[in-house]
Amino acid sequence: MAGGWAKDGAVSEQIEASVNDELARMKSRAQPVGESLKFCAECEEEIPQARREAVRGVKLCIECVAERDTAFKARGGINRRGSKDSQLK
Repeated sequence: MAGGWAKDGAVSEQIEASVNDELARMKSRAQPVGESLKFCAECEEEIPQARREAVRGVKLCIECVAERDTAFKARGGINRRGSKDSQLK
C-alpha cells in the first residue's frame, strides 16, 4: 500500500538502497597494503613486530588506530524520502 505519491514497495526500495550504500562505503575503505612501517606515522612510537607481521602495510600503532576509530565522523545524510517536513529542517 502506497501513501501519497509513493509507489508500491517504495519503503522497501529505500531500505535496500540505504543498505547497499552502506555496504559500498564499507567495501571502499582502503585496506593497507605494502610494507609495514617500523614506527607509527602519527606518534613515531615503534610498532611491535607481531603487529607488523599480523597486519600487512600497517602504518599506525594500536593507540593511534584506536583514537582514530573512536573519533566522531559526521556524514551527510541523504534525503531519500523527499517529504516537505524533512526538507524544512
